[in-house]
Amino acid sequence: MDLGLEGKTAIVCASSHGLGRACAAELARAGCTLVLNGRDAEALDATAQALRDETGVRVEAIAGDIADADVQRALVAAAGAVDILVNNNGGPPLRDFRQLDGDAIHAGLDANMVTPIRMVQQVIDGMVERGFGRIVCITSASVKAPTPGLDLSSGARIGLTGFLAGVARQVVASGVTINFLLPGLFATRRLEGVHRFAAQAQGVDEAEAERRSRERVPARRFGDPAEFGATCAFLCSRHAGYITGQSLLIDGGSYAGIM
Repeated sequence: MDLGLEGKTAIVCASSHGLGRACAAELARAGCTLVLNGRDAEALDATAQALRDETGVRVEAIAGDIADADVQRALVAAAGAVDILVNNNGGPPLRDFRQLDGDAIHAGLDANMVTPIRMVQQVIDGMVERGFGRIVCITSASVKAPTPGLDLSSGARIGLTGFLAGVARQVVASGVTINFLLPGLFATRRLEGVHRFAAQAQGVDEAEAERRSRERVPARRFGDPAEFGATCAFLCSRHAGYITGQSLLIDGGSYAGIM
């Protein structure tokens, strides 16, 4: 399928590893110019070069914490006219909610709610003026089904979803969509931390915690980041202009609800 993205420019936040990298790779294969971001400059540069070598598209890399206002401005400046924004950021460490002090709570809210809102504020008017824009926010399956240890992450991402769901309805008539991707258990570095937390809570080793986790997924496997990236690219495509304000859960059937 031709996604209609040849020549579009995309910012993909937190894209040196994992799901962010998978989204960037699929957008590059669709012909997008990319501006990537990550805190690990070495890993970020390696990802950028790999995508240049594979696809031949122009890829800029801006290292730094996406919560830093200077990094945000640098990303937007490097992109110029932004057609696509993929909001992504690492979640706070898994911990019991009783251990969260005020500083930790504010840091989690800033990383997973305030920062993506700030990024939207910086690019959305240009999208509206040009009559095309795609914003995809990577949140978490815990938005639908809260997970122990992810209380702060869940709360911040639910706040982001509620905030931008209203914005989505304000801009869709101008050809701009805002949607949310909710990953379940994908084979990324983040999943390793989930298994460590579960192992401690259950009194088992990490291998057993991983086995139990996999068995609870109806698909009986963890997600492949590549399939997540392909879904993101579709939501950014010209075919998805009538989809907005939606939260798409990608979890192998783990969430047992009907809707």
